[in-house]
Amino acid sequence: MRSSRAPFARSRGRRLALAATGLAATLALTATACGSSDNKAGDKAGSGTSQGADKGSDTDTGSDAKLPGDIADKLKDHGIDPDKWKDGAWKNWDKDDWLRESKDFVNPVIEGLWKPERMKKAKDPNKTIAAKDAPSDQGATDPEPSPVQAKREKTPYHQNAAPVGKIFFDAPEGSMVCSGTVVKDPRNPGKSNLVWTAGHCVHAGSAGGWYRNITFVPAYNDLGKSEAELSNAAPQEVAPYGQYWADWVSTSAEWIDQGATSGGAGAPYDYAVMHVKPEQGSKSLEETVGNALAVDFSVPSAQSVSSMGAWGYPAAPPYNGQIMHKCIDKPGRLSLASTQPTMYRIGCTMTGGSSGGGWFRTVGGKTQLVSNTSIGPAENTWLAGPQLGKGAEQVYDMMSEKYGSK
Repeated sequence: MRSSRAPFARSRGRRLALAATGLAATLALTATACGSSDNKAGDKAGSGTSQGADKGSDTDTGSDAKLPGDIADKLKDHGIDPDKWKDGAWKNWDKDDWLRESKDFVNPVIEGLWKPERMKKAKDPNKTIAAKDAPSDQGATDPEPSPVQAKREKTPYHQNAAPVGKIFFDAPEGSMVCSGTVVKDPRNPGKSNLVWTAGHCVHAGSAGGWYRNITFVPAYNDLGKSEAELSNAAPQEVAPYGQYWADWVSTSAEWIDQGATSGGAGAPYDYAVMHVKPEQGSKSLEETVGNALAVDFSVPSAQSVSSMGAWGYPAAPPYNGQIMHKCIDKPGRLSLASTQPTMYRIGCTMTGGSSGGGWFRTVGGKTQLVSNTSIGPAENTWLAGPQLGKGAEQVYDMMSEKYGSK
């Protein structure tokens, strides 16, 4: 569905304790606003089974570097010619050749592929849920929330929502977009290269495999320029911090096995963590944007949280994917099946493109990521995101341990 992200102040020394009214203004990214029953959110956001593999894929542009694995050998293991892949062989989406297992992720950098015009034309992965898929009397489901109008994030984004960005990838349907959030790496403090997003932004689920040419653009369209203004914008205006290509990605086994583009299948497990590498240079993502969020795996009850905020780049009408938005609301519960984890749900008018965007709440003056945008109805009145428990923590921990230092 859509991706959301929370805005973060770029300077690390600044404490992000914001007033409740400010939180509403800050958390309009793509899904929900974050807060706790005893803490008020501020104007700026704090600034399953693991799907890890034995080795990752190299994102370098043709050298023999190994980060975190030898991409050429990885492709050759699957009968793929690395040069042909970069020349367009990646466009082959034949199901028999579409790599889908956790160990099979490959995403070599194709330098110059994501030009500003191609980014602008990328579409949202339209993932919606019908009313019949979310019966109000099933499990722990609260009444449907009233719509909360998404608000534009303040510009420049790097000062108001530094950890939030836009994700681009290629799917059989064409170039697509989602949202993502820079999160802390516990084993590499201050130098994280980890990005949190939705599983459906990196893998097609039960019907397919890994998406391709996945890249993260922090503070996309930093000054919030209009579509017309962007038509003549320089690349640095569109991607002020450059592009960070995913060299390894992990999502839940449940999403790979059950995930679907419509309905709620796999949605309670719809999360993913990417390890990224700059297309140019070697500076870490966290050092580049100046902030990263901690992830809360405590699964706070919806009743105990006063507000959550979601950030993202909604791309389906009436939005165009160029402007960062946010929504803030008190979360409720959404149960799709009694045998699966309950999801968080908030009122929000953000549309597709905000998928994967982070949901945040503030505890003790610190903003933390607590969910991500997964699904919403075709009417675009609310968003739902997975509760991040032990399965999500395993995915995150594996990514930090195996690939964080690469």
